[in-house]
Amino acid sequence: QVHLVESGGGLVEAGGSLRLSCVVSGSIFSLTTMHWYRKAPGKQREWVAQITGGGTTGYSNSVKGRFTIARDNARNTVYLQMNSLQPEDTAVYYCNSGQWSWGQGTQVTVSS
Repeated sequence: QVHLVESGGGLVEAGGSLRLSCVVSGSIFSLTTMHWYRKAPGKQREWVAQITGGGTTGYSNSVKGRFTIARDNARNTVYLQMNSLQPEDTAVYYCNSGQWSWGQGTQVTVSS
């Protein structure tokens, strides 16, 4: 059974930065494409970014140029570096392969 633990969220002012982490256990992590998603209050869960096992990345238009996804296969960890944060980035952020049950997520709140 795969276990996901997201961390690194918090309260930050607009223009600030945060780095999220997600530790994955119970899977062959290095072979798995990993994604970050987010869910804002009253909205559906939204895809944010992805990274393949080989390190190829992709981003939604809403975060491209501001967010960077990375992974450390030795630590079974995927990261999301978030810069130039805006109030509309406020959400609970989740990592997933797209095939697993969801973890608890980590709350990001950006004040204006």
